[in-house]
Amino acid sequence: MKLRVFSIRLFVAEVCLSLLLTPLVSFSETAQDQQIIQNIISESIANYSGNCPCPYNRASNGSSCGRRSAYSKPGGYAPVCYAQDVTPAMISTYKHKHGIRQWIKIQKNFCMKTGLN
Repeated sequence: MKLRVFSIRLFVAEVCLSLLLTPLVSFSETAQDQQIIQNIISESIANYSGNCPCPYNRASNGSSCGRRSAYSKPGGYAPVCYAQDVTPAMISTYKHKHGIRQWIKIQKNFCMKTGLN
């Protein structure tokens, strides 16, 4: 019986170790975060009621918004127009709001629950 318990614990430890060492995890998180950044930007622009949320958008007459954009004007509505405007807190909030769990956290929780941290 003790050998069976030891074998099961060894197997679980091997699974945890392989999950934690998988190089694709960091790549998929980065790709996922990039998609989330684009979604945050799109949602921010969609929530703006006017024609010129960002400098690169077009006004109703077809001209570039440029300095007339809400992004370029201080005060008032400040849309998220560029990836560098998205903070880690915004990404975290987006993941929480949309029920996206971080794979690394899932792995760590699994290993901790099995007593193999």
